[in-house]
Amino acid sequence: MSDLPAPPRPYRGSAILHAVLALVILVVAAISGGDAVKALLVAAAYFVIATGWSWFRFRQREARAAPPERHPSSNGNRRP
Repeated sequence: MSDLPAPPRPYRGSAILHAVLALVILVVAAISGGDAVKALLVAAAYFVIATGWSWFRFRQREARAAPPERHPSSNGNRRP
């Protein structure tokens, strides 16, 4: 786990980062004369998978940092 503090808006930031990288995929395909449809599919798949993974990892990190919820029945008071 990183010792760096979490960014102020991690979900938005990761979506923007992965959108920019998906655009890089499209630009490289266009410059190199690649198939635009295939490049679009690869870029879209990259964006969805990478953003989903980033968000999943942020949720895990938030869950580890949050104090555990106490269930009302586990307050230690037992009824006879």
